Amino acid sequence: MRHLPQPVSAGYLTKAPPSCVDALNILLIIVDDLRPSLGCYGDKLVRSPNIDQLASHSLLFQNAFAQQAVCAPSRVSFLTGRRPDTTRLYDFNSYWRVHAGNFSTIPQYFKENGYVTMSVGKVFHPGITSNHTDDSPYSWSFPPYHPSSEKYENTKTCRGPDGELHANLLCPVDVVDVPEGTLPDKQSTEQAIQLLEKMKTSASPFFLAVGYHKPHIPFRYPKEFQKLYPLENITLAPDSEVPDGLPPVAYNPWMDIRQREDVQALNISVPYGPIPVEFQRKIRQSYFASVSYLDTQVGRLLSALDDLQLANSTIVAFTSDHGWALGEHGEWAKYSNFDVATHVPLMFYVPGRTASLPEAGEKLFPYLDPFDSASELMEPGRQSMDLVELVSLFPTLAGLAGLQVPPRCPVPSFHVELCREGKNLLKHFRFRDLEEDPYLPGNPRELIAYSQYPRPADFPQWNSDKPSLKDIKIMGYSIRTIDYRYTVWVGFNPDEFLANFSDIHAGELYFVDSDPLQDHNMYNDSQGGDLFQLLMP
Repeated sequence: MRHLPQPVSAGYLTKAPPSCVDALNILLIIVDDLRPSLGCYGDKLVRSPNIDQLASHSLLFQNAFAQQAVCAPSRVSFLTGRRPDTTRLYDFNSYWRVHAGNFSTIPQYFKENGYVTMSVGKVFHPGITSNHTDDSPYSWSFPPYHPSSEKYENTKTCRGPDGELHANLLCPVDVVDVPEGTLPDKQSTEQAIQLLEKMKTSASPFFLAVGYHKPHIPFRYPKEFQKLYPLENITLAPDSEVPDGLPPVAYNPWMDIRQREDVQALNISVPYGPIPVEFQRKIRQSYFASVSYLDTQVGRLLSALDDLQLANSTIVAFTSDHGWALGEHGEWAKYSNFDVATHVPLMFYVPGRTASLPEAGEKLFPYLDPFDSASELMEPGRQSMDLVELVSLFPTLAGLAGLQVPPRCPVPSFHVELCREGKNLLKHFRFRDLEEDPYLPGNPRELIAYSQYPRPADFPQWNSDKPSLKDIKIMGYSIRTIDYRYTVWVGFNPDEFLANFSDIHAGELYFVDSDPLQDHNMYNDSQGGDLFQLLMP
């Protein structure tokens, strides 16, 4: 086993940091399981006024994609700037510094460049994948904060129709009745605001990462948010049936949802279901209610940034680790290569660049109440339609902060501590003036986003959603372009971390313009896997 290297001392700087006078702080907001069901992404139902307000002052990427649609692999991927085949993390059972290479992380790089780095909530996935320490002391100047009420998330705290407490999927709560009288994301917001207050008088720039739990299951949120989404207004997914041409290996059987008491009571058949229609509506209702609850926490955090007069010196980046299916293709949760699982929100507010610097006394981010029906939908400030990947977060944040952008990784790069596999998105922020067309031009047909997902077998089974490394037999590699999503499921050797592209188990090809929901698989009418090998990075 590889021994863990010692962290770089605080005295070592990769590059002299910008002077404390002009260095921009970083606030990185990472949301768990958030698909782009937001007003700023065109969703007409979801009320997300505070995130929409952030988008109105930001550059928003309409087509951003995660590299693997499950928590730990995605987070390790974008926080190191490396793809899952480099981090060698496809499950929840290894620490990349031991298992793959001593790769630097985004917060580690900022820490080595003179920033005070702080973590609140779920930033790295907890457990062995971040060495049970959230990658401390490498990434953080202080021990990361986790809300004390987090331990109740999966316990019996949901009041059922029978009056008893259950561990349910749907869990709207009266906050005063839950253990500790609070919820994790509320605690994280309070802690993050306290840290901002402390950093306001610091001589050093800060990097604060805030990880929110909702809308991750269980849908445990203040029950008043249900009122925003009456069940009669909730539609089903437009393609709620399993498509005829879907290869069985591509289907995820949403086993984690089935383990919840209220879903178990429905006695749904494995693997395809379906979930009863009325319960589908309730799942969608609770997901959207969780998003609006999350929005209030983001709103309080950004309002505090304003109140502390830090909005003119702090870059705000907002994203999610992956999406979440809400019945599309008869699927729920993540665990697939479809757009609903890999498509994520991504936006950057850069003071003086994506929006004018606030005048004295002006608030960019006043708190907006999602229950206020008078609030108008805000248009995103600037948008890019280009396809981008979450592995671009590392070089982009470094560049926006004025730090030296890490070099592109060689192949292979297991021996290289500091490099990046994603493109630097800095070119998107070079605006001639603030009045130009907010839709940024590009060469969309040259752009590709890569995702992948492992499977233990050709047909859905109990561990298809989250196979352990030793059980992975097939890897689905997926290419998303502006025109199509193309996936091949190939044999995979977990001992050698080797994919065999001559051993094709199944394929998928969906054309975006004619089939935006990805329901009509045209793979058998195409050239098969040969084209895929030409397009792989």
